[in-house]
Amino acid sequence: MGSRLSANQQLMLQRSLGYLAMAFVVALIGLPLFWMLSGSLKTNQEIYSTTIQWIPDNPLWSNYREAWERAPFGRFYLNSIIVTLFGAGLEIVNATLTAYALAYLRFPGKNFIFILILAALMIPNQVTILPNYVFFGINGFIGSVLGESWINTYQAIILPGASVAFGTFLMRQAFLGLPREVIDAAKVDGAGHLRILLDVVVPMAKPVIVTFALISLVAKWNDYLWPLVITQTENMRVLTIGISYLFDAEGNNEWGIIMAATFFVVFPLLVVFLFAQRYIIDGLTAGATKG
Repeated sequence: MGSRLSANQQLMLQRSLGYLAMAFVVALIGLPLFWMLSGSLKTNQEIYSTTIQWIPDNPLWSNYREAWERAPFGRFYLNSIIVTLFGAGLEIVNATLTAYALAYLRFPGKNFIFILILAALMIPNQVTILPNYVFFGINGFIGSVLGESWINTYQAIILPGASVAFGTFLMRQAFLGLPREVIDAAKVDGAGHLRILLDVVVPMAKPVIVTFALISLVAKWNDYLWPLVITQTENMRVLTIGISYLFDAEGNNEWGIIMAATFFVVFPLLVVFLFAQRYIIDGLTAGATKG
């Protein structure tokens, strides 16, 4: 009985430590978000106050209206939605097709191509900014072929991120972990590669595809540097750049309004994660069992 009680106590201790760890992580992530939401309803005087006040006595909801009116956030939202949906869509399609080819097709140099894709993971995105800018300019490839520049256009914002090595690697690993017998049975029934991909592989790999879609959506939605470099006019700016319109060059910032504008950027991602959270863990662990 004593040993059994000791085992139960150890189990309770492990659970308690697990709950404490989860509570710590939730606090670490949630408190800054809650402070942002709280600050978006405060005046500057309340924000700079030495007394921490998590919930303002008189919420200043007008901060959201002023933030929306001080910059064309409606246009920024439209640009961000277009760039995110088309950019993530192209990235998911490219990653899925490439991963399927690397996992199930036989062709010369397949392993070498996969090594090149892995090598591309080591190249920072910042390194490619200048070559991409020249590529889309009037003196680059696009200019020489079309006779016009694509700078300050949607296609210039979207296309450089339409194919990312991480997505191909993640999906290839997940595809290799799928039951090979099901795919072989589909081939015996006369299914072609496209039919196998759409009707067999994609449904079975749905968790990892949704997970990568979330990663891609977040990356596209939060991208700042490339849209800043490739766009030149206000009507082509995205949300992440639009927040900078609220900062004062002399440092006299109204932080309540800035935090309200920041909430405009964060809120859509919170909604997406809320509806897709059940796929995240399965998707991130799906490629860990097969090399």
